[in-house]
Amino acid sequence: MEKKRILFISQEMEPYTTGDAISTISNKLPLHLYDKNAELRLLMPRYGTVNERRHRLHEVVRLSGINIIIDESDHPLIIKVASLPSSRLQVYFLDNEDYFKRKFLYEDAEGKPFADNGERGVFFAKGALEIVKKFGWVPDIIHCHGWMSALVPFYLKTVYKDEPLFRESKIVFSAYDSPVYEDSFADDYKAKVAIDGLKEADLAPFMAGDKFSLLKGGLQYADGVIKSGVEFPAEIEADLAKLDKPFLEFTDVEGNYDEIVEFYESLVEEKVV
Repeated sequence: MEKKRILFISQEMEPYTTGDAISTISNKLPLHLYDKNAELRLLMPRYGTVNERRHRLHEVVRLSGINIIIDESDHPLIIKVASLPSSRLQVYFLDNEDYFKRKFLYEDAEGKPFADNGERGVFFAKGALEIVKKFGWVPDIIHCHGWMSALVPFYLKTVYKDEPLFRESKIVFSAYDSPVYEDSFADDYKAKVAIDGLKEADLAPFMAGDKFSLLKGGLQYADGVIKSGVEFPAEIEADLAKLDKPFLEFTDVEGNYDEIVEFYESLVEEKVV
């Protein structure tokens, strides 16, 4: 492929998290793209389950020190970095003691979802875009993986729509059939999503009846959609069926990643045309 700049914003990635399609694809696809001469930046949360010593994480002082404002509260963002094993690819970890320093990803020891999961997603989405601004790096493709990244397409088309770095970027959203946890989000969640002058009315594309759906909004705001799961709720399947935008079904994590390369190229060609 012609050299492209590709930004990965993923909630999980092997070997730092394991056991599902998001983790596997978010590892194998960047390695495949690296072999295809792509220039990549990889972003994910620094969960408390990530062993800093084993994976050789260290803080990037020049990128740390940003405060992410959510509902008028400041939350410090710390950036750490490590090399993806068996490659020269660097993974940037978004860290915050309040949101990510826990022994589990999304649920406590009893299997109860964390009440602030939704707010953690807001922090991750906004933090990722602020860090790319600090990079000063212009991505051709922004590929978002999973529900925790589902606000990124929305923010790019609203809050960040006039940001020069992202003006020509094509946004891909990969939806996975993993738990999303919206039913457990705090009552003030929508107010916290509405950052930087947004109103709750701006969140209408995320609404499935009277319920908030991150996947529904992610599908609406992306320029291209990849279905990376086999069984979604009926409302999401209906939205997928009527999408009027580039769409790829990719469920075989050991499959042909050239399909996704071709999908990227079709989006960038569409932008040029």
